[in-house]
Amino acid sequence: MTELQIELGDANSKEATYLMRELSEKLTCITGDSGEGSFNTNDLNGEQAIFAICRYNGEPIGCGALRPITETTAELKRMYSRKNSIGVGSRLLSFLEQEAQKMNFSTIRLETRRVNTKAVQFYEGKGYGRISNYGKYIGRSEAVCFEKVL
Repeated sequence: MTELQIELGDANSKEATYLMRELSEKLTCITGDSGEGSFNTNDLNGEQAIFAICRYNGEPIGCGALRPITETTAELKRMYSRKNSIGVGSRLLSFLEQEAQKMNFSTIRLETRRVNTKAVQFYEGKGYGRISNYGKYIGRSEAVCFEKVL
């Protein structure tokens, strides 16, 4: 039987670097921007920051990260799945939400591009509501921001 496994990992590992490179390439095709300017692995150096890798039969096929914005709000970054049809994104998001709760975050925020309709639909389907753009996304019409209270 094949299984998805999710574990905390190192965002600087070869596997993580490869997954995030794939994500950047896909985002460039979809949005015209790799998204790399909004995330640096140094953002994950604190105690309340994590990086997760999803594996399918041992092969790394997805990733996601959380970093703190405030004491109670985390930001979801670098969510990626190679295999959408087997629930990788849903499992990763659920895992990261649970980890956020363990770290006493009560809210998760994220940003994606409006043109990335697949991501917009995914987050809306997982209970994330649209909010006013925050932080570096304020005034950027191409960006759409979401929030979920855990």
